[in-house]
Amino acid sequence: MLAHVAAWLTVLVVLYIVFKIGAAAIPAMRDYGVGFLTSSTWDANTLQYGILPQIWGTLYSSVLAVVIGGVLGVSVAVFLSERFLSSFVFRVLKVVGWENHRIWGKLPNQLELLLKNLIELLAAIPSVVYGLWGIFVIIPLIRPTCNWLHDHLGGIPLFGTALSGPGMLPASIVLAIMILPTISAISRDALVAVPSKLRDAAYGLGATRWEAILAVILPTARTGILGAVLLAFGRALGETMALAMLMGNANVISWSLFSPGNTLAALLANNFPEAGPKQVGVLMYAALVLMGITLLVNMLGAWILQRASRDMKGAR
Repeated sequence: MLAHVAAWLTVLVVLYIVFKIGAAAIPAMRDYGVGFLTSSTWDANTLQYGILPQIWGTLYSSVLAVVIGGVLGVSVAVFLSERFLSSFVFRVLKVVGWENHRIWGKLPNQLELLLKNLIELLAAIPSVVYGLWGIFVIIPLIRPTCNWLHDHLGGIPLFGTALSGPGMLPASIVLAIMILPTISAISRDALVAVPSKLRDAAYGLGATRWEAILAVILPTARTGILGAVLLAFGRALGETMALAMLMGNANVISWSLFSPGNTLAALLANNFPEAGPKQVGVLMYAALVLMGITLLVNMLGAWILQRASRDMKGAR
């Protein structure tokens, strides 16, 4: 009974939030209509508002982050699920004859657990700390390479501008690190859930360990991995402080990885403190758009994870 009450209470809270934001956004929706989604001008002095650059920046930075974080997250998930670290440490201990030692014999599993916990702890780091790390570490680290790419390959749209400071690429790199725990944790669960009989069958047919991983285990767990990527994508869409610090807050639409940009969440964070009554409605309209995108992505990711769970139970 209590569980049902809590579940329905959660639904009511979400509906209440949507209702309050929608009610505040109705005047702006009536004044600006669909043109608000296709205009590139944001000028409070002339009351001209459009969020197309912010929609582009939100989607572009999130897609780049998911691509980078997806590769890293799935790699980490394979590394953890296949116990490569503990196997390596065990072989080292075996060389020195300590594999059955009362204390040292526990080291492989302890290091494996430590690595898993450290990756999950990345989610506990405050967003503003990630932003500062991006400003003082990531941007100076990648700027020489980015500017070299611009100087030599500037004709390619992806390298069409120089990286003078905040930009799309450093923001996406930091965002990829922020969503890494989500992708790695859920992907690891999906990989561990693959029935061992499939692995054994692959070995029985003469497959090597990596052939079994690439041809059997990853394809079997692909639905769960895709769900992890979509949930991480939903997480990336709503990130605020780090992107507000690293994107440059420029209302431009560019394919360049080094160009500054803006996102819906950063727009809300930067403009709400000084917003007047008219601008509040416009910002609520933008918040409604961001909420709609995020809810759709998260619902799709949750549905895919449920489907993956059913497929794994059927495979067993």
